[in-house]
Amino acid sequence: MKTPDQPQEAPQLQEAHAPLDRAMDALEFAAHVAEAAEAGQVADPGLRMTREDFLAAANLDPKAVRARLDRVIMGADPEAGLDALLVTGALDALFPEVHAMVGFGDGEWRHKDVWKHTKQVVRQAVPRIEVRWAALFHDIGKIKTRSISPDGKVHFLGHAEVGARMFDKLNRRVTIFNYEEALRSTVRFLVLHHLRANQYDPAWTDSAVRRFARELGSHLEDLLCLARADITTKRPEKKRKGLSQIDELAARITELAAEDAKVPPLPSGVGDDIMKTFGIPPSRLIGEIKRALEAGIESGEIESHRESAYYVDFVGSNKARFGI
Repeated sequence: MKTPDQPQEAPQLQEAHAPLDRAMDALEFAAHVAEAAEAGQVADPGLRMTREDFLAAANLDPKAVRARLDRVIMGADPEAGLDALLVTGALDALFPEVHAMVGFGDGEWRHKDVWKHTKQVVRQAVPRIEVRWAALFHDIGKIKTRSISPDGKVHFLGHAEVGARMFDKLNRRVTIFNYEEALRSTVRFLVLHHLRANQYDPAWTDSAVRRFARELGSHLEDLLCLARADITTKRPEKKRKGLSQIDELAARITELAAEDAKVPPLPSGVGDDIMKTFGIPPSRLIGEIKRALEAGIESGEIESHRESAYYVDFVGSNKARFGI
């Protein structure tokens, strides 16, 4: 309370702060619930605010809002924290794309409740901020892509791509990620590609595994972690098989990377084969062609560790490029 000799805030300034204060109280409550890991149903704290309150807070102080939301998803019990966001109205106000999943599929058709699944994925995800946020948003595209085939099966074709576009729209409306471009970019990437690791088949060739790892790049470990968390089946054998396949994929990536570090990307004798095929005498040009092929491998344009004929054919299809 201000004493009589302290300057008083102008009524307009007090009014501007009011939505921020009310919303922050609600978000602080959700963060506390998540961190306290208290079992049981989340009680209504009487802090339900309007959509305008939360949006005003997000616009006035996006970093403070993000800090509390980070605590929710990184807490010991993020499921309870997310339920607290739902109870206070913060979820619907800030992330209507996520709120739309509440009850979606529960008893309507033969598919698990997407909200319950999402909360479980967040809880099961490793406590890394990028993976936890991606877990929250990974299935938002299902709302717009649901279809039911004549045999009664439910499909969500293209929901990862649709979800990535929805995340872009979310960022334009609520700017809590825009001051941290690396996080925003990583979360979007993981939403877009979250299905890929679970599509792994042991029949994949080594070249396919290398291509997968190359395309995922620095996001590989985060994506594998999200893929593991995304397995929420209650059937023990199905869960074991799903986790086992992801572990197998990770092991193959590690083994091939170690192998590639020892073995040159181009096969022995490829220079001789190029000279014979194109009638090129021993010269500096052969070295330049091999370096250009290695650059193509590094950029992902062509594959590494293939048979010599593969690279000879590539050179033959691009003679002008290789100075032949």
